[in-house]
Amino acid sequence: MNHNIPLSPRPLDHLSRNQRRVLTVGQLREHGVTASDLAERCRPGGPWQQLLPHVYLLHAGPPTSEERLEAALLYAEGPEGSQGEVMVTGLAALALHRFSSVPPLIGLDRIDLLVPRQRRLRASGEVMIHRAHVLPGPEEVAGVPCAPVPRALADAVAELDDPETVRRVLTEAVRGGHCEATAVVRELSQARLLSRPHVVEAVDALLAEGRAIAEGRLYDMVRCFGLPDPVWHVDLRLPGGPHLGGVDAYWPEHAVAVEIDARAPRQEEDALWSEYARKREHLERLGITVVHITPKKLRESLEQQAAVVRTALMASSDRSPAAYVVVLPA
Repeated sequence: MNHNIPLSPRPLDHLSRNQRRVLTVGQLREHGVTASDLAERCRPGGPWQQLLPHVYLLHAGPPTSEERLEAALLYAEGPEGSQGEVMVTGLAALALHRFSSVPPLIGLDRIDLLVPRQRRLRASGEVMIHRAHVLPGPEEVAGVPCAPVPRALADAVAELDDPETVRRVLTEAVRGGHCEATAVVRELSQARLLSRPHVVEAVDALLAEGRAIAEGRLYDMVRCFGLPDPVWHVDLRLPGGPHLGGVDAYWPEHAVAVEIDARAPRQEEDALWSEYARKREHLERLGITVVHITPKKLRESLEQQAAVVRTALMASSDRSPAAYVVVLPA
C-alpha cells in the first residue's frame, strides 16, 4: 500500500449520516458543499434529492411527514433562513392537532403555510401560501409552529368544497375542546367565507353545538360547586306587561340571572350586542342582577365563574327587593 495516498470516504458522507436530513442550500454551503457537489448528488438515481427550491433531502426515497414539514418551513424562511415568521396552517395544522376528521399528514397532498402579507413568496410544489396582515401568535404542536385552530380552520375551509367535510372539521373543533364556536365564526367572517351556502349551514350547526356544550358546562358548574338549583331556560315578563327577555338560569328568590354570551361575530354583531345591552340594562333597572358568561370562560375557568355567581347570590340580601316578574318556560 502506498501510504502517501490516504484512503478516506467521500468528504460529504458525514452529511448523509447527520441527524438532520433536510437542509437549505445555504446550510449545505456552510458544510462545504459546492454547486457541483450538489448537482452530482442530486442526479437521477443519486443519494440526495431536491424537495423544494433551495431545500434538499439528504437521502433517496420519499420524505417522511416530519421531513415534508421541515422542508416546507425552510422553504418559506428563505435560502438564508432569515425571512421572518412562518407557521403551518390549514389541514396540515389540523392534522398536527390530531383532528380525526382530517387525514394524517402523510395522506395530505400539500402543506399550507401562513406568512406575513408583505412576504414575496410563491406557492411551490406541495406548499401552498396563505397571507395575513397581522400574524397570530403561533401554537407549537409537536415542535412545529402552527396557526391557532380557528385560523387554521378558516384556511382549510377556504379550500374545501365538500359540505360534509366542512361540517365535520368545524364541529370537531368545538366538540373536541380545541376552541369556541364564536372564535371560529370570527375567523370565517374575516376570511369572507360566510357568503358560501355550505359554510353558512355548517356554521349554524356549529353555533348550536357550541351553545349545547356551554349549557352542559353551566349545568356542571351549578352541580359541582354546590350552587342552589335555578330554574333553567326561562322567559321573564312583567305582570301583564312586555317580554323582558330569556335567560339561561334564574334564581327567583335572589333575582339573579345567568346568560351565556354566545353571540356569533357576524355583520349584525353591533346590533346584537345592543340588544344584549338593552335587555341587561332593563333587567338591572328592575333590580335583577345579570351575569354574562362566555363559552370560553365556562371552558377555561369554571370554578372562577361559579365564584362570580355565588357572590351575586350572596349580595342579593344587601340589595333592595327586585320588581316582581313572571317566570315562564322558554
